[in-house]
Amino acid sequence: ACVPRALVMKQRLALIGLAFLWLLPGGHPQQTAEDACSLHILVPGLKGDAGEKGDKGAPGRPGRVGPTGEKGDMGDKGQKGSVGRHGKIGPIGSKGEKGDSGDMGPPGPNGEPGIPCECSQLRKAIGEMDNQVTQLTTELKFIKNAVAGVRETDSKIYLLVKEEKRYVDAQLSCQGRGGTLGMPKDEAANGLMAAYIAQAGLARVFIGINDLEREGTFVYADRSPMQTFSKWRSGEPNNAYDEEDCVEMVASGGWNDVACHVTMHFLCEFDKEHV
Repeated sequence: ACVPRALVMKQRLALIGLAFLWLLPGGHPQQTAEDACSLHILVPGLKGDAGEKGDKGAPGRPGRVGPTGEKGDMGDKGQKGSVGRHGKIGPIGSKGEKGDSGDMGPPGPNGEPGIPCECSQLRKAIGEMDNQVTQLTTELKFIKNAVAGVRETDSKIYLLVKEEKRYVDAQLSCQGRGGTLGMPKDEAANGLMAAYIAQAGLARVFIGINDLEREGTFVYADRSPMQTFSKWRSGEPNNAYDEEDCVEMVASGGWNDVACHVTMHFLCEFDKEHV
């Protein structure tokens, strides 16, 4: 026999079901057991047991960007960076002073025995050669002073060049001859150069002093700094018109700063040991 679902419901729901059967059309309030089993009453059932937990769903869409957070504390100091590229090579320094003489070396080995000769005749020939060397030296000095027109001291030779050039071109001309523009670094050199200018009948010439690299800091043409000696004329240097970076010497021996682009004669200086 079939058991209707209404038997498992509450009493109130069963009474409602019986009343519904009574009112069916045809005037037959009683129904067979088969009809009762085939009748489906659409009423809510009892709440079932909780099912198993479902699978994890797909990730949701990203949320909106949140507001900017507050500035954090300063981090620790980073590690020291690598060494940078080498800088440009600086200008060539000035020529250093001559070093002290070294210790005397050990004596050399004995030479080969000489060939027997007449020593008196050899001494006579040597004496005549010494006289000739002295005479040639005197003549050479005369030629240099009178013909070439140079002046010299124990260590320097000065040449007055009667060609009008700008300061830079004058310096290049002296360097091409193996020297530099004249640099009066003491009273003796300054007096010799001044007398040289006066004897040549010139009023002024370029000399090797300038402040091209740093205004107001005058140096010699070999880039050596000026020490205690100077022969500036009264009121000089004045850098007139803000363009006087080179120096001239007048016939009296005084110095004056002038513009480097003017042209005039110039004095070259040479080291005797390099001539």
